[in-house]
Amino acid sequence: MTADDQGGSLADDLALRTDDELVELLTARPDLASPPPAGTGVLASRALSAASSALAGEDLDLPAVAVLEQAIALGTEPSGRIPALTSVTAIVEKLSGRAVKSDIVDRVHLLRDRALLWGPDDALRSGAHAPGALPWRAHHLTGPIADRSADELRATLDALDDRERGLLETLSRGPALGRSRDAAPDADPTQPVARLIAAGLLARIDDQTVELPPTVGQLLRGEPPLRTDDLGAPQLHDDARSRFSASSIDAAAGGEALELIRHATTLIRVLGATPAAVLRSGALGVRELRRLAKVTGLDQQRIAFIAELLAYLRLIDAGFPDPPPASDTGEQAFAPTTAADTWLHQSPDRQWLALLGAWLEMPRRAWQVGEPDRDGNALAALSGELHDAYAPVQRHAILETLAGGTRAAPVATDALVAALHWHRPRQIRRYSRHVVDETLREARELGVVAHGALTTVGRAVLDRTDDESDAAVLAAMRKALPEPVDHFLTQADLTLTVPGPMTPELAEQVELVADLESGGAASVYRVSENSVRRALDAGRSSSELLTMFTAHSRTPVPQSLTYLIEDVARKHGQLRVGVAAAFVRCEDATTLAAVLRSEAAESLALRALAPTVAVSQADVRDVIDRLRAAGFAPAGEDSSGTLVDLRERGSRVTVARARRHAQPRRPAPSSDQLRTVIARLRSQDRAASARPASPAQSASPVRASGGGESATALIQLALRVNRRLRVDYVDAHGSASRHVVSPRTLGAGQLIAVDSGTEEEQHFSLHRITSVELLET
Repeated sequence: MTADDQGGSLADDLALRTDDELVELLTARPDLASPPPAGTGVLASRALSAASSALAGEDLDLPAVAVLEQAIALGTEPSGRIPALTSVTAIVEKLSGRAVKSDIVDRVHLLRDRALLWGPDDALRSGAHAPGALPWRAHHLTGPIADRSADELRATLDALDDRERGLLETLSRGPALGRSRDAAPDADPTQPVARLIAAGLLARIDDQTVELPPTVGQLLRGEPPLRTDDLGAPQLHDDARSRFSASSIDAAAGGEALELIRHATTLIRVLGATPAAVLRSGALGVRELRRLAKVTGLDQQRIAFIAELLAYLRLIDAGFPDPPPASDTGEQAFAPTTAADTWLHQSPDRQWLALLGAWLEMPRRAWQVGEPDRDGNALAALSGELHDAYAPVQRHAILETLAGGTRAAPVATDALVAALHWHRPRQIRRYSRHVVDETLREARELGVVAHGALTTVGRAVLDRTDDESDAAVLAAMRKALPEPVDHFLTQADLTLTVPGPMTPELAEQVELVADLESGGAASVYRVSENSVRRALDAGRSSSELLTMFTAHSRTPVPQSLTYLIEDVARKHGQLRVGVAAAFVRCEDATTLAAVLRSEAAESLALRALAPTVAVSQADVRDVIDRLRAAGFAPAGEDSSGTLVDLRERGSRVTVARARRHAQPRRPAPSSDQLRTVIARLRSQDRAASARPASPAQSASPVRASGGGESATALIQLALRVNRRLRVDYVDAHGSASRHVVSPRTLGAGQLIAVDSGTEEEQHFSLHRITSVELLET
């Protein structure tokens, strides 16, 4: 039986709605507007279909599901046919004690606005496919255990025997639906399935199908249970007071972001020096993940997370490294791209924004790396098996739920899971405690969440719209990041303590002359002979280095540091190595003679051309490395005698592919677009209800097909006698429509007429008119 079999069909209800009400319906259910429906009858048929009903139930909260369940139960006749009439009063009475009346009435209005229910308060109806909008097959919110508390259900579960509990645990780990012959009403009541149905711990769908109630499944999995005895919204905070102020939370987020940026920079440089091998599947193997973790000092989970972000941004990619590393195998490897150099030179707020944007868009879950797949094998980093288009939606939903709490107030994971389940009962399995925990961990590492609360940066990202710039987000990031410092503290043990992030100018100089020992809010760098030599190789002089330390150190420069710099500088560059294949030049013939007597001279096949010049067939870099290993301090020079920077730049790969972006969602139709759809819908309704004119003693209407001479003659007749026309028309996009119009002029291959409903002037090309029909006045 359909809704039209009784009075008050959904089509009649929709026809009586105002344009604003129809806009609200099509906004909530955009699938009904595409393609534009040909009248309210077609709109009603779409709204009642199973597929559209299922889509309409995607974002129903728990009270709305309970009201719909109750409306379906009360609106089902004893024979099982839908619809039968019910009322708001009956629904309120059934749900009393579990939800307040105002919430129930509000949900009835919501379901009515979305055309899942229709009719007056004392004669509500639902469609035959309305159960498709429910999150489950059975009515678990109006079933026998709906009014039991979680503690009562735990006690019931604890009293089960091993067979019964084992059966429920099997269903809790997999699909909630199960098949059994013991589900029939006349089955043996001593069987486990029959006993569980009698106890309400399983719901009968049909004679061979049962379903596990969601609350029972959550209790068995150890997750926060969905409360069905109280349909009110769960509280996000046990105590809205926070131990941390909003500024402290933002400062903690800024510190996490700086640490992530530092670790990402480290990983880029390590991969530049030693690219990681690519598995046959195109993933990053466990062995390489362990190697990277050992070299960087980070754990494997952190490396996998950063690698996923950098790969999504195309800052690292698989390719053939250039220049090839020393251990080159001739195969593809993961290495930084040329885009990485751009990112490395950006300001911290821009770097943070790029990493955060990648996480929000990325259709992958990095925290799944190392977890078993369906075959029991560990999932690899950068593997295609990590792809999930729902991942960005999931992250936004978790952050938006957090945003609903009090600013700077912490939210426990269980409270957040309970709120997600209340708002989205259809996605209970998608928001398990494990998923929420791991997502929050990644959000903390990105500075979106800190101390259990959403940060200002997180709120700015959620408030951002697609057509806005990132100015507000960048402003929040700059405020959260600590102010960069332009000084450091020099210690007698040749270490530099930097009390915060350095300015880009200072960071370049410090990282050139010292090596990082420990990062964090206060970083520690160590100056060594090798680090000083690195600065001298880059063209710095001893006086420039000492001037830099004097200008930026808040403590006196220790003599030990001065002696170290001057000693390394005195020996540096006595030998000059250039390109012959390579030549060695020295103003001191004694020093060059010592070089020629060393073991390095034999391995390099050095040959003296003069007392101060020798040549070798080895590469310049190889000559310098071997001479340094032998205890000398050579410097590189070009053909003009100028010192050249010999620092390793690392390998890079060329990216032929563009950066991957999440598939954009189809934009929701605008209000103006929906009003155009509604105007066409109204026109179709008027055309369908208009009475055609017929000549005397004939029941046939006066109609002409096509836009030829007969149609033109009929239009001219309507103009002479001032009669309305029903025009069937196909526009330039191939969309057919029907209109009731009053013709005004005809000429130049066009009919100009006024729409009878909107009084708007419309133009119809005669060759696109498929039929014209004369209507009664």
